Amino acid sequence: MSVTHPSGFTAAGVAAGLKSSGAKDLALVVNQGPTHDSATVFTANRCKANPVLWSQEVVKDGTVKAVVLNSGGANCYTGPDGFQTTHAVAEKVADGLGIGAIDVVVCSTGLIGLANDRDQLLGGVEQATAELAEDGGPSAAEAIMTTDSVSKNVVVEGAGWSIGGMAKGAGMLAPQLATMLVVITTDAVVPSAELDAALRAATRVSFDRLDSDGCMSTNDTVTVMASGASGITPTPEDFTAALTQACTDLAMQLLKDAEGADHEIAITTLHAASEDEAVEVGRSVARSNLFKAAIFGQDPNWGRVLASIGTTQAQFDPADLDVAMNGVWVCKQSTPAEDPAGVDLAGREVSVTIDLKSGDARATVWTNDLTHAYVHENSAYSS
Repeated sequence: MSVTHPSGFTAAGVAAGLKSSGAKDLALVVNQGPTHDSATVFTANRCKANPVLWSQEVVKDGTVKAVVLNSGGANCYTGPDGFQTTHAVAEKVADGLGIGAIDVVVCSTGLIGLANDRDQLLGGVEQATAELAEDGGPSAAEAIMTTDSVSKNVVVEGAGWSIGGMAKGAGMLAPQLATMLVVITTDAVVPSAELDAALRAATRVSFDRLDSDGCMSTNDTVTVMASGASGITPTPEDFTAALTQACTDLAMQLLKDAEGADHEIAITTLHAASEDEAVEVGRSVARSNLFKAAIFGQDPNWGRVLASIGTTQAQFDPADLDVAMNGVWVCKQSTPAEDPAGVDLAGREVSVTIDLKSGDARATVWTNDLTHAYVHENSAYSS
């Protein structure tokens, strides 16, 4: 179960020395072809890291032959020298594979403002190139971990073709991706334009609906590469469905590993005037520290849900809102309904359902609770 499950891909994960722990910190995923179609989406943060600035140019022609990723340092706001390091890493990958640097996506993750050691990176690339293997996917997934407690991998099977993927991320999970790096592979024959359409459709309802703490990273990248090695061309509908399944699976793995979380919370807004308004309402609740702290304390405080709904521009009657928690309708017509004591919040999975009674649209946004462990981990991240 990894990025090397589909035919036509090799990968490796090595220890380049960026992490003081000596753990693996550099990954390389290579598309061996015969086709090299690709699509990528990046963070919407206007403050972008050097690898994002480089990779935005790489992906413009829809061709990517390799993705190199490092953990241990974000290479963000490290000046012109930091960009030159990104370029040097791409050139080193290209030299080792006999391809052009303009076909190499570069990704980094870690602390902003930390200049990665260029010699260590280049040595890691050389080692990774030598260790590329068809079963190297799990090792690559391990190498991109930062505060992750486990690596994240996925495989989705199609009719004679498949999708594989790996992801990292355990905090700063906010829309227009997250503090995450994702590489997805497929051996289906899918032109780059169709890949782009499918990827944007998939991320819109998966990664972009993940809102752990409302903080948007500077390095977020999701790249999908198609090798065409299966020789099979799925319909756009079938491929988009499979890609959405893969992205959703990875998104849920990211949510379950969110820093210090005790609960995974699905906030579903029903009967909204539009899907955008349903997302706006769900995101407002997901970003309420008061609501998230209440869930941590196993307190079904539905008043905090209504207060968050009221900050949005969505259409609704403030006097006619319904809210359920884990299937118990604790609020009907904006007044107390079923006894909140009947809401069991002891388990990790929590559902919040909001009925706006304003239309036919719906959407789900995922978040987690606010815990002591989250505050501790993020207060000591750079120390």
